[in-house]
Amino acid sequence: MNARANAADTPLWSADDERTLLDTIDAWVEKSVAPIAMEYDQEDKYPQHLVEEMKELGLFGATIAQQYGGLGLPAGIYAKIVTRIASVWMAPTGIINSHLIMASAIERCGTEAQKRKYLPRMATGELRGGLGLTEPNAGTDLQAIRTVAKREGDHYVVNGAKTWITNSLHGDMVLLLVKTDPGAQPRYKGMSMLIAEKRDEGALRLSLRYAQERKAFGKPICEHQAIQLKLGEMATRVEASKLLIESAARAYDSGARCDMEAGMAKYFATETGAYCAQEGMRIFGGYSYSTEYEIERFYRDAMLMCIGEGTNEMQRIIISKQLVARNPI
Repeated sequence: MNARANAADTPLWSADDERTLLDTIDAWVEKSVAPIAMEYDQEDKYPQHLVEEMKELGLFGATIAQQYGGLGLPAGIYAKIVTRIASVWMAPTGIINSHLIMASAIERCGTEAQKRKYLPRMATGELRGGLGLTEPNAGTDLQAIRTVAKREGDHYVVNGAKTWITNSLHGDMVLLLVKTDPGAQPRYKGMSMLIAEKRDEGALRLSLRYAQERKAFGKPICEHQAIQLKLGEMATRVEASKLLIESAARAYDSGARCDMEAGMAKYFATETGAYCAQEGMRIFGGYSYSTEYEIERFYRDAMLMCIGEGTNEMQRIIISKQLVARNPI
């Protein structure tokens, strides 16, 4: 892909570049992801060959700056890539999302030595990372973590337990959230993130297709008003979600504070995913419980997204606080 740089050295992707990239992703999803999604999900198999293909596509360096070997994609384009993959199978997006969040943290807050040591190898997928945040007793309230890191000479000794860490098994390192000053007030002032190396939404699409194929009382069920109401509501919420995601991506790419926009997008889009999956289950009827159909997997995946990466209850609190802060009387 050809990218141009503006005065701030931020890669600028043309419409043709974006279209070519997304066409490549669409072709890969159809050829490599769709055929195995159901089998690998039901058998809980890790898609190692997809990981290798994602390396070749440059996805592990999607948002890493070009100076460190990445594609330097703006958030808007990256969001479209994730949407395309997740509409067929959500699991592969988790592999790159957690990795790129770690890379972003290193790029924004790490030392130059850390950036040069890790980012080029993360961009190629040689090193794959994740986030060590959640603990058995601390999820949304991350300030309640109990993992402690104490400095001993030129290294830290870490004691604690983490859970639900994407890429922890098949990755190479995690960005570990720890308390370096447990007595600090406010609590977040005593928290740090350490680079710890290891040492040896597609329910609408499915429902729309099924509603045209399935017949009841002599006609496709999409011609019955009850099903039409469901499809109309699902489609509207999906389009609204896309607009919120685009808005959050623009705010992020501009460098402006975007926790309210991101919170709105995460909250509404994941609730839409859960809503569409639930309505899809109803459209599929009794078949929705059969593993021969993918809708039951979309339902399981959608519910996770309402909880993970900051619960939707917390997102609404963030939205409210920012709304008040931005509109003082």
